Amino acid sequence: MSNLLIDRLTFILFLALSLFMATTAMAQENNLNEPIAPTTSPQWLTYSGSKEKAPGNGRRIVLVAGDEEYRSEEAMPLLGRILSQELGFECIVLFSQDENGEVNPGNLTNIPGLHLIDDADLLVLFLRFRELPDEDMAHIVNYVNAGKPLMAYRTATHAFAYRDNPSSRYANWTWNSENPPGGFGGHILGETWVAHHGHHGREATRGVVPPEMKDHPIVRGADDIFGPTDVYSIRELPDDSTVLILGAVLEGMDPSDPPVTDDRNDPMMPLAWTRQRQMPDGSTQRIFVTTMGTAEDFSSPGLRRLSANAALWCTGQEDAIPASGVRANLIGPWQPTPFGFNGHRKGNYQAEDFRNGSPWAENPPSKPENPPS
Repeated sequence: MSNLLIDRLTFILFLALSLFMATTAMAQENNLNEPIAPTTSPQWLTYSGSKEKAPGNGRRIVLVAGDEEYRSEEAMPLLGRILSQELGFECIVLFSQDENGEVNPGNLTNIPGLHLIDDADLLVLFLRFRELPDEDMAHIVNYVNAGKPLMAYRTATHAFAYRDNPSSRYANWTWNSENPPGGFGGHILGETWVAHHGHHGREATRGVVPPEMKDHPIVRGADDIFGPTDVYSIRELPDDSTVLILGAVLEGMDPSDPPVTDDRNDPMMPLAWTRQRQMPDGSTQRIFVTTMGTAEDFSSPGLRRLSANAALWCTGQEDAIPASGVRANLIGPWQPTPFGFNGHRKGNYQAEDFRNGSPWAENPPSKPENPPS
C-alpha cells in the first residue's frame, strides 16, 4: 500500500472520528439544556408545577387514591391542583382503576403508575384495604423504608389487607398484623383501624386546635375545620408524635351543631398529628396523618389549608408557610359526592375527567373562601 493511500485513509478516519465526537457532544449538550417533560399517561393525572415557582419548584408529589368509601378519587385531584398551582409542585395523582382505565375505587389490586413514587419528594396516601401485587407494592414500601416524607388520610391507617395472598412478602403491612402490631398503620403512621368514636353518618366532626399547638406552622390559618366524617378512635400514639388537632364529636351533621356533652369529648381524640420517626441511619422521617379526608371534608377551608401547610412541613419547608397559612382556595368546579360504600360516581370516568374539578359539576365557586395570603 502506497504512502499516499495510507495518508488518505488516515485523513478519512480522522474526519469520521471528529464528526462522531462533535455529534456526541452536541447531543449531550442538548440533553442538558432540554427541560424534563412531565410524566404523563391517560392512566393518571399530572399537574406539571413549575421549576420557577417557589417553594415547590417543580419537585414531585405523588398522591395515591384508592378507597371505596370516602371518595379519595375526588379529594386527591383537588389537593393536587392546590399543591401544584399554589406552591409549584409537580403533582401526580394515581387511581384505583379497572383494566379499561375506568376509575373504580372497588378495584383493590390495580393502581397504575406506582413506579412514579420512586422519584417522589413527598408521598400522599389515601388508601383502604388494598392488596397490590408485590412488584407494585414494592414502590410504596421502598419509599417509606427510605425515610422519605409521607402524608396519610383517614383510611390510610388501614391501607392494606392481604387476604387473598397472605404469603406475600408484604403481608405484614396488613392493618391487623401482629408483627409489626397494626401493620403499616400501627408501625408507620402511629395507629391502625380501631373503631368509629363518633356515630358514623350521624355525628360530624369539628377540629379543635389545642392551646399549646396554636403556634405550630402546620395549623396556621386552620381555625375552621369541619367535616361530616366522624371521629376515629385512637388508642395511644408513639412518643415521637405531636397531636396538632383534636376531634370534637358533634350532635349532628351540620357545622352549627354543638359538641356532644358525654365523655367521648372528655378527652377528645387526636384528629391530626405528626410523627418525626427515627430511621436506622440516624435520619428523621416526617409524617403527617389525619383521620379526616372524605371529599366533602375538603369543602372545609381549614382542612385544605392544614393539608397544604403539612406538605411544606413534611418537605422541610415550614419557613415558607405564611403566617395565615397557605392559600388553599377551591380550584375548579367542586361538587363532592357523599361518602358511602359503592357510592362513587358511575359513568366510565377516566383519570383525565377529574383534572379540572368535579366532572359532573357545572359551575366553579363564585368567590374564594379566603383571601390571598
